[in-house]
Amino acid sequence: MGIFSEAVEVERSPGGALLRLRWRGAWHAIAPHPLCWYERRSWWESETRMPPGEGVGAVDTEMWRLQVRREGADEDFTLDVVRYRPGERWRVIKIYDAVDEKFKEVQEGA
Repeated sequence: MGIFSEAVEVERSPGGALLRLRWRGAWHAIAPHPLCWYERRSWWESETRMPPGEGVGAVDTEMWRLQVRREGADEDFTLDVVRYRPGERWRVIKIYDAVDEKFKEVQEGA
């Protein structure tokens, strides 16, 4: 399996909670209690020096596992999403197999 990445738009509450995301042309509600963790990035391979105060998003990558439901649908599915800072870019990096097969079926039948 190769590297997968698709851009998404994430909507957050004023308090920072994840509310919904726009992916593949549709809004998806995000279930409560998403899982967040950080993965160490090999920043030294692309940066020879990290200026003080500029390390946000350069050393660690913010990862999220989200249970989402497409608006109008009746079942949830799981995505892994990465948040790139400081630019606030979000990308889906993993679609769990059952969901990916459903999207293939929908796209082939359309």
